[in-house]
Amino acid sequence: MREERELTLRAVLTGVLLGAALAPCNVYSGLKIGWSFNMSIIALLLALAFWRLLERFAGVPPWTLKESNIGQTAASSAASIISGGLVAPIPAYALLSGEQLAMLPMMAWVFAVSFLGVWVAWYLRPALIVDAPLRFPAGIATLETMRDVFGHGREALLRIVALCGAGFGSALVKLLSSFVWPIARWAPTQALERLTFGLEPSLLLVGFGAIIGIRAGVSLALGALIAWGAIAPGLLAAGLVRASATASGSLFAPLVEWLLWPGVSLMAGATLAGFARRWARALAGGARGATFNRAALRERGPAFGFAAAAALTVALQMLLFDISLWMALLAIPLALLLASIAARVVGETGIPPIGAIGKLSQLGFGIAAPGQTVTNLMTANVAGGAAGQCADLLNDFKVGHGIGAVPARQTFAQCCGVAAGSVVGVLVYLALIPDPAAMLFTEEWPAPAVATWKAVAEALTHGLGSVPASARLAMLVGAAAGAVLGVLDAAPRPPRWLPSGVALGLAFVIPASISLMMFTGAALAWALLAWNARFTNRFALAVAAGLIAGESIVGVAASLWGMAGR
Repeated sequence: MREERELTLRAVLTGVLLGAALAPCNVYSGLKIGWSFNMSIIALLLALAFWRLLERFAGVPPWTLKESNIGQTAASSAASIISGGLVAPIPAYALLSGEQLAMLPMMAWVFAVSFLGVWVAWYLRPALIVDAPLRFPAGIATLETMRDVFGHGREALLRIVALCGAGFGSALVKLLSSFVWPIARWAPTQALERLTFGLEPSLLLVGFGAIIGIRAGVSLALGALIAWGAIAPGLLAAGLVRASATASGSLFAPLVEWLLWPGVSLMAGATLAGFARRWARALAGGARGATFNRAALRERGPAFGFAAAAALTVALQMLLFDISLWMALLAIPLALLLASIAARVVGETGIPPIGAIGKLSQLGFGIAAPGQTVTNLMTANVAGGAAGQCADLLNDFKVGHGIGAVPARQTFAQCCGVAAGSVVGVLVYLALIPDPAAMLFTEEWPAPAVATWKAVAEALTHGLGSVPASARLAMLVGAAAGAVLGVLDAAPRPPRWLPSGVALGLAFVIPASISLMMFTGAALAWALLAWNARFTNRFALAVAAGLIAGESIVGVAASLWGMAGR
């Protein structure tokens, strides 16, 4: 019996091209709201649609299940390249050092830290996927979707139509708003407009809201009311923030310089406390730890790949950021440890704790290299980048294990995706943000993840002297509240309507209008689920993904067009 086609040239190229097309979506949304979207399912559906059309009208061989897995593996790795630092530590480095990395060095850096994560995942696969199988919810969702669309041709067609229709509509709205009839944010009063309240004309935010769910959506709305509706007017009344509005009349820029401190503290407290409790619960449950497989360690090919990734990462730390040899070397085992811990958390909960991993690494190097801001920031980038690609590939390994795919072939596809994503992601980032100091922390580019990494690096390097005196008590309150919420959220049965500490903190560092639009999307999805659960479960994700992809692709193009015309 002939073996089903798997690692074919068309499968790899399809994944790489889709990943290159989808990576800008995550760069765009990462700079807008600090979150990204797992592109496995959207890549799966788009590849299937393309090859089914060619099969029908051009007579090409059928697109197989295993080819689909190779394609989505390459596409998801390219699209998730922002975990290599593009929307967090790299812009934070530019702001703190006053230097923007050049294009080629930035590509090499993003590739190196991501490439390291690929090999960490390879060595963790036997322990986490085969010997002690964890659920890996994102991988299971992709696997079930794959089986569903390959088993029911009409179902695949309907989801693809929903995805493409939503994408076309979202792209059209953004296109008209950018080039024909600009749609401004609407607010009932000028006072609310100055405090960033209103309705943002963005279907991308509605799509993200539908994906994050009602709990996170309500938490964002609550955080916006607390930060921009209660604290911000108090700061202005007390004279703690000067009301130097921008040309548009908005007070976002002066207020966010104060609000980011309690917001970052709230997010950090929630992520670290929840991360610690989930990890402790996983270990206490008797499951095997995230350990490297001894047999895998003896394989020469992966060992060479890991050694090359580690050597490249150490060399680039020294050459690009002037980090000492010992600190650069120390970043590698710390990245392995933290990526391994993150892999278990992802397997248990489906939540990639990239922010928590970065903060843990920053804390570690705050002790090992006190007073060295760049060392603190970019060594943590190693851990965060490795953890991001490790988590992505382990989800793909879960899919592959379910259909009998060959892990080495998936690893090759992942490496191809990382290479493509490093090139495209950096080009898009540099095109969108040529001047980080002037463009970031504005209403157009709030960049909350950048604010978080920068604030932690400053606090650990310069102490509380870098924090406005009036914000220090708010930091302590935020950290304590976040820790309580994080611990409760990580309980085996968390309270049903417990607010999300991460979402609450995020609302402090993005305009209130963004939080409210994401809440709107979450509320719409929740209402549809209550009305018709089967229909919503079939199509909500496809529609939401289309809304995100359509607007972000046109948004990137519109931003580039606008800069070209200046």
